[in-house]
Amino acid sequence: MNEHKEPFLFKSYERIIGIAHDVNELKNELERLSKVDPDAVNYHLKEKHIVNWLNYIGETELAKKLENVKDIKEAIAILEEENKQKINKEQKSQKEGMNQTKETQTVTTQETTKKRRGRKKKV
Repeated sequence: MNEHKEPFLFKSYERIIGIAHDVNELKNELERLSKVDPDAVNYHLKEKHIVNWLNYIGETELAKKLENVKDIKEAIAILEEENKQKINKEQKSQKEGMNQTKETQTVTTQETTKKRRGRKKKV
């Protein structure tokens, strides 16, 4: 989704202390920086820099969820939940795709069987 978008840069006094190219990296950086420089993370949350970046990369629903979040742990929890939902959605989609393939195979087999039964034996 965000292949050609600018990454999010975590800065502390004009020094880059972290970088995220996608939501998963954002979560990882929040976790890391919450231990290393929580003030910088709190600043980016408070100023809505993270929310603005999420909107920029097209993650508008996630941005809405983080709109009023000021606590690092809460932000991480929201990102983790979002990641779980995304994984579940992908797994469900894959499962549905496999079920459709099985259904197609079953229908094809049934049609082949009908055609074979419908043939008359030549004497």
